[in-house]
Amino acid sequence: MSKLLEFSGGDDFCPSPMDSILFLSLGHQVDVYFPSRKRSRINAPFVFSGEKVDEKKQASIEVLPDECLFEIFRRLPVGGQERSACAGVSKRWLMLLSTICRDELSTIKSGEASEPEEGDNATAMQPELIKSDKKDGFVQSNVSEVQDNEEGDGFLSRCLDGKKATDVRLAAIAVGTARRGGLGKLSIRGNNSFRGVTDSGLKAIGRGCPSLRALSLWNISSISDEGLFEIASGCHQLEKLDLCQCPGITDKSLMAIAKSCPNLASVTIESCLKIGNESLQAFGKYCPNLKFITLKNCPLVGDQGIASLFSSAGNHLMKVKLQSLNISDISLAVIGHYGVALTDLALINLQNINERGFWVMGSGQGLHKLRSLVITACQGVTDLGIEAVSKGCPNVKQLCLRKCTLLSDNGVVSFVKAAESIESLQLEECHRISQAGVFGILVHSAGKLKALAFENCFGMKDLAFGVPALPPCNSLRSLSICNCTGFGDASLVVLSRLCPNLVHLNLSGLNGVTDYGLLPFVQSCDAGLVKVNLSGCINVTDKTISAIAKLHGETLELLNLNGCGCVTDASLAAIADYCSVLRDLDISKSRVSDFGIAALAGGSAIQFSLQILSLSGCVLASDKCLPYLHKLGNSLAGLNIQNCVGISHRGVDLLVERLWRCDILS
Repeated sequence: MSKLLEFSGGDDFCPSPMDSILFLSLGHQVDVYFPSRKRSRINAPFVFSGEKVDEKKQASIEVLPDECLFEIFRRLPVGGQERSACAGVSKRWLMLLSTICRDELSTIKSGEASEPEEGDNATAMQPELIKSDKKDGFVQSNVSEVQDNEEGDGFLSRCLDGKKATDVRLAAIAVGTARRGGLGKLSIRGNNSFRGVTDSGLKAIGRGCPSLRALSLWNISSISDEGLFEIASGCHQLEKLDLCQCPGITDKSLMAIAKSCPNLASVTIESCLKIGNESLQAFGKYCPNLKFITLKNCPLVGDQGIASLFSSAGNHLMKVKLQSLNISDISLAVIGHYGVALTDLALINLQNINERGFWVMGSGQGLHKLRSLVITACQGVTDLGIEAVSKGCPNVKQLCLRKCTLLSDNGVVSFVKAAESIESLQLEECHRISQAGVFGILVHSAGKLKALAFENCFGMKDLAFGVPALPPCNSLRSLSICNCTGFGDASLVVLSRLCPNLVHLNLSGLNGVTDYGLLPFVQSCDAGLVKVNLSGCINVTDKTISAIAKLHGETLELLNLNGCGCVTDASLAAIADYCSVLRDLDISKSRVSDFGIAALAGGSAIQFSLQILSLSGCVLASDKCLPYLHKLGNSLAGLNIQNCVGISHRGVDLLVERLWRCDILS
């Protein structure tokens, strides 16, 4: 026993912490405890103090100040997973990583050893390519090429809406997209009042997303010029800028973007109260690739800004939209003179422009490339002004005039005569246009007009007057007369002799049209109707619908009979027999019943072509039609049975279960 007590220990005896606990906990019956002679594994330092074992605290990197972490983070391999992994540790690390600019990052590629110092034996371990590059001074250019590749082509797109729009998310996008091809498009919509996007978030994008090409900011009041300055500094590839309801942004930041982003091609500025003429001057001066610009509801934009923009960039501006601006006739004069590259021009709600402005614009002789012209709610549009515009824009193909209350038949007919290339004419809420204007347009279009549309033109009165024999407009393919309550059968009878080659017909909302006027019209369409919309024609009956099915069934693809209360099962039977290519059928709020749906499903011509069927509001349909709907469902992609009170909830559930490939509205 004395020999055991005199034993001093050796390499073979190394008590573990657990052994020590057992040794100290021995009872009085045993004098000594001798554990098995096995070397223990010690994973952490311990301090023995009596019967307690205390584990030492591990040192944490979190105790380092931001300056030290910054130096560590910027030396992480560029384009590797290490940066994303560090960003996921904590919000502090993420925000710190997002403050590092691209030029502050280390040039070490992920998986690549750092360049050895002089005399280091590690040089022998470098690839031969690196050795040769170092000898002839090519290392720096090779690294820059790696950086460009790592920035990517900017094909990633991110959209943050409402509560999702925060600075933390923007920081995560800035850090995380660098190694996944680079961020190309960013859209932020909505304002988060609790922790919304601020300048810090935009700064992170500016520092970490040099491949950004499109930026859209909508309804964000918490950002200012400070954030856009960083975008201008870091995103030199920006091509599209869209700002809407951003009251904190001024001309200063937009001038910086114009100077730093020469590739800028599209600019939209809407309801930004602090943006004015200086921004437009900068865009015209520094953006040689600017082709599209939209300005809406910006009270500080005036004639000086429009004049500076067009005088500098008129030779490459192609599409321009000006809406609700405080500009006068001077701006239209400048556009008419300098807009030599314009192909699309939209002038909307410009209350300070008079007849003289449109006359001067047409007389400027600079709009020979103009193809599309849209004028809405401009009181200066008169017969004299629109005639001058037609002479100055001889190659215009599409003309849309909305809410031009002073425009009459004479002005429209004069435009059609002078515009040698006119193909599409649309008139909305022009209440001085009558049937005489409609016939005059068709007669004087000289076989060039392809589409003609009238909507809410209340000046049309269906008068029974004699019309001499008029030459037909063989070029017209599409005719749309919507909600013109005065248009009726007498006018349709005349039109039936003028439009023999129609393929698209839209007569929605014409309460005065009956079978008497519509039947000869559809019988005169020799080319074969493809799309027919008769929604709201409450006096059209099965007689006309059956004629349409028989005469045009081989070409008809869309038929809209929504609200035609006189249409019954007889129309569906004719459609099922003759319409072999019909894809879209709307018989909502009609008088069709289960028998009509059964006839439709039994038709061999239609059951494999029909893709969309709407029965909304068909109160005569019941659960008895469910087997036939199921039969039609083999080809259906969409089915609308809303407000069909005769179809039970159980029937709807069965349809949803069986037609699982079809989108059902119930």
